[in-house]
Amino acid sequence: MQAYLDKLPGVIETVVGYANGTTEAPTYEEVCSGTTHHAETVHVTYNPKVIGLPLLLAAYLDVIDPTSVNKQGEDEGEQYRTGIWWTDDANEAVVTAALEQAASALGEDAGPVVVQVGTVQGFWPAEEYHQKYLAKDPCGYCHVNLGDADRFVAEHQAEFGLAE
Repeated sequence: MQAYLDKLPGVIETVVGYANGTTEAPTYEEVCSGTTHHAETVHVTYNPKVIGLPLLLAAYLDVIDPTSVNKQGEDEGEQYRTGIWWTDDANEAVVTAALEQAASALGEDAGPVVVQVGTVQGFWPAEEYHQKYLAKDPCGYCHVNLGDADRFVAEHQAEFGLAE
C-alpha cells in the first residue's frame, strides 16, 4: 500500500508500521507471531487541498478487497486485516460514508464490508528495512498493482486539480 499511496498527488509522506495491538513498539517478528494483535498499517500525511480524505479513501478502497477478513492478496493473518483508523474524530463521518458507498457499489452478493474503523490505538513505525520496501526490493511481493495508482490519478484528474 505504501508504494501505491506514494504515487498519489497530495500524499506528502507515508510511514509503514503497526497499529491497534496490545503491546508497545512491536517488532515485525512479534506482529507476525500473532501475539501482539497489531495490524500492519500505513500512516499517511496528505495535503487536503490536493487530495481530500474522500478521494484518498476512494483510492484505498479501489485496490483492497473490503469484504476480506484478515487477508489481502496472498497475505493472511490478523495483521493483514483491513482498517481505516483516524487521529481526528471529525473523519469518522467521511470514512463511514466512503464505506457505505463501497458496499453499495459492490452489491449484496459480494458480502459485507468488513473494514475495521475507529480511532487509532497506538501506531509504531516499522523497522527501517520495511520503509519504502518496494523501492529497496523492486521484485518484492506486493498484492497491489502499482499501475492502478496511475489509472486512478488519470480517472480523477479533475478532483486532483490536474489539467486534462
